[in-house]
Amino acid sequence: MKGIKNFGMVRSWLIAIAIVIALLSLMVSHSLVQDLSREEHGKMELFAEAYRALNDADENTDMGLVLAVISGNSTIPVIVLDDSGGIENSLNIEIPHDEDSLEYLKRRASQMRTKGNSILIYHDKSQMGRYTEVCFDESLLLNRLTWYPYIQLGVVLLFVLIAIFALLSFKKTEQNRVWVGLSKETAHQLGTPISSLMAWTELLRDRYNDDEMILEMDKDVKRLEMIADRFSKIGSLPEPVLEDVGSVLDRVVTYMEHRSPRTVRFVRKYETDAVKARLSASLFEWVIENLCKNAIDAMEGKGTITINLYSDWDMVYIEVSDTGKGISKNSFKRVFQPGFTTKKRGWGLGLSLAKRIVEEYHNGRIFVKSSELGEGTTFRIEIKK
Repeated sequence: MKGIKNFGMVRSWLIAIAIVIALLSLMVSHSLVQDLSREEHGKMELFAEAYRALNDADENTDMGLVLAVISGNSTIPVIVLDDSGGIENSLNIEIPHDEDSLEYLKRRASQMRTKGNSILIYHDKSQMGRYTEVCFDESLLLNRLTWYPYIQLGVVLLFVLIAIFALLSFKKTEQNRVWVGLSKETAHQLGTPISSLMAWTELLRDRYNDDEMILEMDKDVKRLEMIADRFSKIGSLPEPVLEDVGSVLDRVVTYMEHRSPRTVRFVRKYETDAVKARLSASLFEWVIENLCKNAIDAMEGKGTITINLYSDWDMVYIEVSDTGKGISKNSFKRVFQPGFTTKKRGWGLGLSLAKRIVEEYHNGRIFVKSSELGEGTTFRIEIKK
């Protein structure tokens, strides 16, 4: 649980840092864009004054300075129109080959005017009568700077996603090592006492061959042997074999029936025809056991557990339903997380282990199909035939 909390904290910090970087980037870029926009607008006012001087030029006008101002603009797109809307001049505008130049320039001028990028130059001081209109647009540099923060945000977001993915991969690898190590060590530790119990059982059978208690002890020892075998298979890739799924379920249900309160009723609903799939039977039985044990706990030892088995042309479906207290919808996915439990006692590993066995060893799916608080829960397993 501590590792999960630490991971959540690291993820929160990464997201917080990404948000701070994004906000700072937007603020700085917006400020730069505003400054550059004001500078370009000032240049256009100077350009308009130079154009006015050019129109009102006489023998005393310094044409060199006027032409230097006009020709000095090499980045800002400009369109100059007369008072009737005719095109007088244009600068820094690339006209597409398949467009009529005059129509294209008029359309661009209309777009510039809509943005408010237009300066009127009147030919007399009363600002009445004839005039020239200078329309302009943002320079290529300003356009690039406008889009820059969004590109930067995308890069930051990509970095955060990669970092979170790397953390998730590391966390999953770490969990896998813990699972495998714990399972192998458990199987190893169980091996010695099981071997000893098997020897003692053989001795007791030779001496008290007809005693029913010896037979029950032998069953429990074999059960322990099977449990040790299950643990030893975690971390390896057991070869699944073709099994009758109904028979596998029957073994689990029969075992659970003998070890459950009499107030718990098991109902089997299987297809008439045999349903077969490739399974690692001992591991798959473990999944069904965990689901049944959780169901008994949810029903507090009283209710009905229904095992439903059916199939279609390529998939096998197993549903385990109970009449317990149910699961809230926001916990449907959380129930499979290691450490999640609603019981006062328990490690919260049963469903996590079941998910691992179904998905990694049988290439299937396990999920909460439905649940209603106070009504019960249905878990569904899907595996290929």
